Amino acid sequence: MNKTIEETKEYIGMWVTEDGYVRHELLPDNRYDEARGSRESAYQGRYIVSGNHIDYKDDTGFTADGEFKEGILYHGGMILYKEN
Repeated sequence: MNKTIEETKEYIGMWVTEDGYVRHELLPDNRYDEARGSRESAYQGRYIVSGNHIDYKDDTGFTADGEFKEGILYHGGMILYKEN
């Protein structure tokens, strides 16, 4: 049986859009740091992974979510791929 990304912790690391414009770094302490274009640390906050679902809450209170499917993160209309 396949394990969820929550169980494997394979979500930890850098996730990027194909063009590299958006970069989400999911840290092991359940914090994230998102860069957009040349703007480093554009958004920062906490995340919770449950199964293959991720919920974000940035430090300003904004919330968003996403799904991990077959090694790809679908979030806010974006598709992000894990960097090696």
